[in-house]
Amino acid sequence: MPQQPPVRSTASPPPRPDASMSLLTNVMDHSLDDGYAEAAARRDAEGGGLPKTLRTKLGLAAGLVLAALVVTLGAAQARISAPVVAKEREELIDRIDAETSAADELETDVERLRDEVGERQRKALQQHGGDQGELVALLSGATEVRGPGIKLVVDDAKDTESDGGGPRESSGFSDTGRLRDRDMQRIVNGLWQSGAEAVAINGQRLTALSAVRAAGDAILVDNKPLVPPYTVLAVGDGKKLSTAFQDSADGQYLHALQENFGIRTSISAQEEVRLPAAPSLIVRTAEPGTADAGTGSGQGTAETGKGTS
Repeated sequence: MPQQPPVRSTASPPPRPDASMSLLTNVMDHSLDDGYAEAAARRDAEGGGLPKTLRTKLGLAAGLVLAALVVTLGAAQARISAPVVAKEREELIDRIDAETSAADELETDVERLRDEVGERQRKALQQHGGDQGELVALLSGATEVRGPGIKLVVDDAKDTESDGGGPRESSGFSDTGRLRDRDMQRIVNGLWQSGAEAVAINGQRLTALSAVRAAGDAILVDNKPLVPPYTVLAVGDGKKLSTAFQDSADGQYLHALQENFGIRTSISAQEEVRLPAAPSLIVRTAEPGTADAGTGSGQGTAETGKGTS
């Protein structure tokens, strides 16, 4: 019986499961671009891209040797210069320490000489002041003072802002809540005018030639900075001096600072306060004048007028 030929199916093959992702399939099957593939094949055919001629090979070798030489010289130079830099740094530190010590010694000598000069000036005022020697020594700050008086403590307002601002930024005030040199000037002058015989701020004795100035936010008394709170001691009749100061224009000014800007103040009468002598004295003398000049003659004395600028 003759054999039947196989029956061929005319139905189309089933679609691939990933037919809908043809782009992704193409990327996966051809991960390397054709151009890159051709370039790689050409490089392999030419011997891996290495130079073929002897001149090119020698040039490449020379370049590699030169690069290695530069790196080696740089490392050697760094190793050689490191101890030199460290030595120079140590020498510089030693010089700074030596100059600092010398400056400290000079400052100590200056303070010693200043104290010596001040002591001699005090003795000169006491010996040659005549009948008014004791008064002149008192007013010029040549001697320490103790007796009844008042204690006035003045401090900046709480949470005072360091950057300023506020209603005190005008011609008559500084920033809000911070005591300024002009405020301290009015306080001191008010105490003098109220009858104080001697005044000191934070242990710094004031004289007729004392100056209250400012350097930034700091208050300077005779070029020495003070920090708040400021304790002002004044010798005099405690109760009368306290009342006279609080009733004066400068006392009312301080009260306005307290009410409007939060400046903290307290004043109390003391049975005894102690004021040190002024650290340095400036003695001015007067020469006898002629009759034509219309001036009287007299012995030279220290400046005794009151008032702080």
